[in-house]
Amino acid sequence: MKEVLRRYGPGLTAAIVALCAFWVVMLIVLPQLLMIDFSLRPSLPPAKLGGPEDVYTARNYVTLWNNTIHRSIFLQTIWASALVTAITFAVCYPVAYFMAQVARPKSLPLLILLLVIPFWINELLRTFAWYIILAFNGPLNLALVWLGLLDQPVRLLGSPAGVIVGMVYVYILFMVFPLYNAIESLDRNQIEAARDLGSGWLRIHRRIVIPHAKPGIAVGCIMTFMLAAGSYAVPALLGGPSSRWFTEIIYNWFFEGGNWNQGAAYAFILLVLCVGFILLMMRIFKVGLTDVAK
Repeated sequence: MKEVLRRYGPGLTAAIVALCAFWVVMLIVLPQLLMIDFSLRPSLPPAKLGGPEDVYTARNYVTLWNNTIHRSIFLQTIWASALVTAITFAVCYPVAYFMAQVARPKSLPLLILLLVIPFWINELLRTFAWYIILAFNGPLNLALVWLGLLDQPVRLLGSPAGVIVGMVYVYILFMVFPLYNAIESLDRNQIEAARDLGSGWLRIHRRIVIPHAKPGIAVGCIMTFMLAAGSYAVPALLGGPSSRWFTEIIYNWFFEGGNWNQGAAYAFILLVLCVGFILLMMRIFKVGLTDVAK
């Protein structure tokens, strides 16, 4: 704080702090408090609001436990989001390592540009592109049949596999760049020293690279999981009855069922899940908020 005061002066520092506080209070704290208040009240017509029936209750939260379909979709969303996170990490780790430790400095900007360019397009349009790719008579099925890997096209749209593939692509940058940022700070001499001492690549990554990149791994996993668990567009476009997402249930409560109180309860449960995942990742990788924020 002293450094900020010295750099910007007391007036500008106070303005920055006030704007940040306004942002946090008005756009984060108050909406969440309002959502909690909604979730603890029954859904009543306007005429009964403030009446004897308008009391705090946990009924909206109990609904998730009593509704076996919603409960199974919630658990499926947790599992699928964790799977998306794991697959995204497996895909992005080699890419991030190559960019951070292997690629020449002159070619690095081009590699980053090639990664970023597809994401200049809106997420909905990119998801529609995968809708075409995964279609029954789409390019992917035609290629697999032509290569002899399939006897006939298979239905990828409407399946959990299609949703997972789409999410891995949509959220891949949120894993690549935290990993790249963490691995880039690793001194290459440590890798060279380990190699000179006879360590294989697997041991080098397990004992040197991955421990050093723990903050980046934690950030990438947190961002990917939260985005996947809170995604609506991808499962709505690429999914089907067998791959419904918990956010679709929340959307139905708000915009089709008209029960904002029940939707608020489900949304708060999803929020608690994401906060719990953040704490779990911080504990697994033994990093603090300071390490995550770097």
